[in-house]
Amino acid sequence: MKAAVVNKEHIVDIVDKNIRELKYGEALLKMEYCGVCHTDLHVKNGHYGDKTGVTLGHEGIGVVTQVGEGVSSLKVGDRASVAWFFEGCGHCEYCITGRETFCREVKNAGYTVDGGMAEECIVVADYAVKVPEGLDPAAASSITCAGVTTYKAIKVSNVQAGQWVAIYGMGGLGNLALQYAKNVFNAKVIAIDVNDAQLDFAKELGADVVINPSTQDTQQLIMQHTKNGAHAAVVTAVAKAAFNSAVDCVRAGARVVAVGLPPEAMSLNIPRLVLDGIEVVGSLVGTRKDLQEAFQFALEGKVVPTVKKRSLKEINSIFSEMEQGKIKGRMVIDFNA
Repeated sequence: MKAAVVNKEHIVDIVDKNIRELKYGEALLKMEYCGVCHTDLHVKNGHYGDKTGVTLGHEGIGVVTQVGEGVSSLKVGDRASVAWFFEGCGHCEYCITGRETFCREVKNAGYTVDGGMAEECIVVADYAVKVPEGLDPAAASSITCAGVTTYKAIKVSNVQAGQWVAIYGMGGLGNLALQYAKNVFNAKVIAIDVNDAQLDFAKELGADVVINPSTQDTQQLIMQHTKNGAHAAVVTAVAKAAFNSAVDCVRAGARVVAVGLPPEAMSLNIPRLVLDGIEVVGSLVGTRKDLQEAFQFALEGKVVPTVKKRSLKEINSIFSEMEQGKIKGRMVIDFNA
């Protein structure tokens, strides 16, 4: 099978790779689509350690062609996901309390195990979430990571209907966060980005206010529209300044949710956090339950990922475009092409 594999020069090679025999509890998927995520770029570039030889991809959708012994959750013909949360231990304090993504023995697709950016992929059947009938599989690929990550972040923010949430970064994650905030949680959204094209896109998606911090005073405008500051902030951007701004632009008792992974450390105004009771929390992808819910909202048309189908051989070009900030929506590898 053809697979996108990381090499020692931090370039992706398209290689012929053999698929091993299935083990107990596993299933084999014939891949249809696999989205390209910013995390794939980090893995390729070795930011999380040397991953030479690993098949990338954790936004995969495929059809079951074979099941191993002991599998009852999937059958041949089912459409299922290859997500970042590939498998947990199933018995630790996190796995048994609905926080399985924090399992200390977690396996992640396209990072610690081979992912979905290949013509075939092996999954642990009980961890591969089924895609609802009627949901476009290309769109579903973006929900497996970007969608469920931003859905979970909005949930974690505790924003209520009619309240203001500031979303920093309107790229592949941010535009989905905006849709979940508006269409699922009925919140008012402030979209913040240094790219005017992304802000125009945010307007199309229903953002109530758009702000370009490179030309506008973010804090002043947010206070102007919300009086006391946003009730919550979700930061999908990968710039330290965005995280610092988020803390400054929320009201007392608000929660700032960190999603993006900038290389620098953020500077926290500790007196502000203490005196105003502001919480800063991290949000890491989502559980299998979160993904089921995120798929359902997409099926209902409340969230519509903007995807562009590309061929597997274009993967290095896609990463180059990603580094240059040229991507709008999500790039998806099409294995049906």
